[in-house]
Amino acid sequence: MPTPDDPPLKDAPIPDVLPAFVLTTTAVFPFDVVSVQVSRPRDVRLLEANPGDNVIVACLFPRGTDGDAPTSLDGLFPVGVACRVIHRMKLPSETMQVVFQGLRRIEAKEVLAADPWMRVRVEPVEPREPRGPEIDGLVYRCMEMVDELVRNEGSYPREMVDILRMNIAGAGRFADLVGAHVNLPLPVKRKVAVTANVRDRLKVVEDVLEEAIGRTRVEAEVGQRVKVEIDARQREAILRAQLRAIKKELGEEGGEAEVEDLRERLKAAGLPEDAEAAASRELDRMAGMSASSAEYHVARTYVAWLLDLPWNATSKGRLDLVKARAVLDRDHYGLDDVKERIVEFLAVRKLKKDPKGPLLCLVGPPGVGKTSLGRSIAEAVGRPFVRVSVGGMRDEAEIKGHRRTYVGALPGRILQALKKAGTRDPVFVVDEIDKMGSDAMRGDPSSAMLEVLDPEQNATFLDHYVDVPFDLSRVFFVGTANVLQDIPGPLRDRMEVIHLAGYTREEKFHIARRHLLPKAVGDNGLKPEQLEVTDEALRAVIDGFTREAGVRNLERLLGRIARKTARRVADGSATKVVVGPGDVEALLDAAPYHDETRAREPAVGVATGLAWTAGGGTVMFIETLAMPGAGRVHLTGQLGEVMKESADLALSWVRANADELGIDDAVFQRHDVHVHVPEGAVPKDGPSAGVTLVTALVSLFTEKPVRVDLAMTGEVTLKGRVLPVGGIKEKVMSAHRAGIRHVMLPEANRRDVKEVPDEVAREMTITFATDVRQNLAAALLSVVVPDARQRRRLETPPSAGAALPPPP
Repeated sequence: MPTPDDPPLKDAPIPDVLPAFVLTTTAVFPFDVVSVQVSRPRDVRLLEANPGDNVIVACLFPRGTDGDAPTSLDGLFPVGVACRVIHRMKLPSETMQVVFQGLRRIEAKEVLAADPWMRVRVEPVEPREPRGPEIDGLVYRCMEMVDELVRNEGSYPREMVDILRMNIAGAGRFADLVGAHVNLPLPVKRKVAVTANVRDRLKVVEDVLEEAIGRTRVEAEVGQRVKVEIDARQREAILRAQLRAIKKELGEEGGEAEVEDLRERLKAAGLPEDAEAAASRELDRMAGMSASSAEYHVARTYVAWLLDLPWNATSKGRLDLVKARAVLDRDHYGLDDVKERIVEFLAVRKLKKDPKGPLLCLVGPPGVGKTSLGRSIAEAVGRPFVRVSVGGMRDEAEIKGHRRTYVGALPGRILQALKKAGTRDPVFVVDEIDKMGSDAMRGDPSSAMLEVLDPEQNATFLDHYVDVPFDLSRVFFVGTANVLQDIPGPLRDRMEVIHLAGYTREEKFHIARRHLLPKAVGDNGLKPEQLEVTDEALRAVIDGFTREAGVRNLERLLGRIARKTARRVADGSATKVVVGPGDVEALLDAAPYHDETRAREPAVGVATGLAWTAGGGTVMFIETLAMPGAGRVHLTGQLGEVMKESADLALSWVRANADELGIDDAVFQRHDVHVHVPEGAVPKDGPSAGVTLVTALVSLFTEKPVRVDLAMTGEVTLKGRVLPVGGIKEKVMSAHRAGIRHVMLPEANRRDVKEVPDEVAREMTITFATDVRQNLAAALLSVVVPDARQRRRLETPPSAGAALPPPP
């Protein structure tokens, strides 16, 4: 720090005319260094016209506090400070950073020019250091007050007191140091800077220090008195009064009313103890926050969620089994066994006072009415209905919510759905429960779902956002899935599974007549009398255009017919449309499906199997072909590992029993075999095609064609035994839909045939097999195909002693 004895500062000559700055944001004192950012064009021009680091300028101070820089003496204090420019630096946006070093006080006598920059005529103010007891007393009192201020406030370095004591000999310099380094308002700093008389300057410093010391003393005394004498309630009232006054000054009023409203809602809500305590804590925090702060809105959202959740609200409905069955019959045609299982389940829930019990899970192909059954259950028991689809869910936070530390956090979808329902006991459908995923980074939703669905855990379900246990034990959960095996084992173990196999042709007809067709008419703006679809036309749509287990595609087709009718009615070309069987293909294009038994002819190497998929049962054709080669096997059709092993096993059994089947063993050495399952874009797997593969291979090598009106399923062993498989009901119904009336099943699946609807079973011939030879006896026609184009040239080569047949 420069000292008064520094000759370059003390004795620096001051020109009579100086370029001038008007400092509006700071004050500068003699021997002080201050950095100022200059942006006014007039000041920038001054610096550009006076380059160098030793330019002497006049720093003047405005009388007003509005930030303006006057250019006349009327708006300026007459006394200023002559400063030397010791450093300058250009900044973006036509701005410069300038460092001034104060030299001595000056008095502005006249403004000579205001443009292009300000120039003034000045006279130096002679520094006079008065002596005497009065001056010494003023300096001493100011020094003591600075010492006390530094001790009480704690924001000043202790070295500042030592620096001031070192400069106590010069009263004027001491006053300037106090003005420069004590945190004083800018108007006070200006007053110290423009006061040339040392005594008056010290009086200004003394007055402002006394005010600061008095304020700190009062604050300390009031704080001590409040801390000792005022109890908690009085203290809270005073603080709230102070807070209201501060908010009023800052223009942030309005939060208190909202907090009080939330407190009233909390008192009336009757929340559990934990939830009420959490809400009270957040309301206390909100009372001390500004209503415009982000944290206030986070806390408000949390409290609002706690108040909106149905902690105690219950529905008025009751379990009426007669009504439940009536509602199920009204909304769903057929599915009698499914309805019976649902009513039995409801009966148990009615008799048990404890709501704990297994979750009801409806498993079946798409479009068979799983979700709508859940809606009917809700109506039957008189409870609200909510649905959450968890298909494709990969984030555990979707179930259990995000913690409130995250921006935009919300509760999980379980509590969101309960808030929407408005009660704690709705019928809650968890859709697509077999399609939940997992992510190593975001947790396992299926594991999180255990806490939701497990009756032993869901009474204290803990959502990460709410962070208070919520009782889910009274919720009537219903899950839906397409594939039971895809549901995680721990979840599946907690479920009461009801299978929906799909609809028969007759059930589809009645569903379309009762539900789908009236819905399509209404959805497309038609009146019931404007569209009539005959029974024959409706059956033609079902037989020729749908092979699904459900009725979604049938609903789309009826909607298409209704749209075409709506167009004719809208353009005035018809007032009523009657759709007969001959009109169906004109409206829906050519039928994609036909009776398989009529569309195909018996062929060598082609057998008909039955398979089960997520979409229900399906008919599967297995084709085989032999070609010259070295005994290799080619498998195509996107087959899974299990099905590839079944093909290898089938070929091994055929080769092992070649003598019994009348096949020359040399055929296998001289030919490659290609096994193909059509619809190659669809993945296929499982062991149930074993008997079909054996049948196709034996047909290939014996040149005996396979019946097209027979379909089969069953796993085969190396010894030829036929083992049971799953999905019997779905497979038999798929054969019926395809027009096949004879199926062969494993003997061990005889007990599963009772699940097949009576109307299907009456039209089917179902036989059973324990050995694959029984399948061969029933499926292979005794005639050998004589057409050379169908023969596979399986005769023994000349080296084996047999003559080649003549060329075709």
